[in-house]
Amino acid sequence: MPLVSYLQNASESTENSGGSFVFTLVFFALIGAAMYFLMIRPQRRRMRQTADLQKSIGEGDEIVTTSGMYGFVTAIDGDTVWLSIADDVEIRISRAAVARKITAQETAGETSDGGDAPAS
Repeated sequence: MPLVSYLQNASESTENSGGSFVFTLVFFALIGAAMYFLMIRPQRRRMRQTADLQKSIGEGDEIVTTSGMYGFVTAIDGDTVWLSIADDVEIRISRAAVARKITAQETAGETSDGGDAPAS
C-alpha cells in the first residue's frame, strides 16, 4: 500500500506544477542566449580581427609572432611569411603565427621613454 499512496502523491504534485515546464524552457533559452553573447560572439569577433590582421600584413611591416619573436616581413609566399629577425637571419613562419603588427607609435614610444636604460 505505501507504494500506491506514493505514486498517487507524485501524480498529484505533477498536476499542480503546470507552469514549471515553461519556466524550465525559458531558463534554458536564457542560458543559451547568455552563452552566445558572452562566449561565442566575442570569439567570432577576435577570429575576424585576427583574419583581417593576417590579410593586411605586407612586406616591410614589423610584426610579433605568437611565440613572441619580433621581426620585419621580407617576403610573403601564400601562407608562408619570411621574417627578418636579425642581420642576415631570416626565418620562415606560417601567416597564422602572426600575433600583431607593430605600429610606428609603439616603436617611437619605446625609444622616447628609455625603457632599456639602466637605473643609476
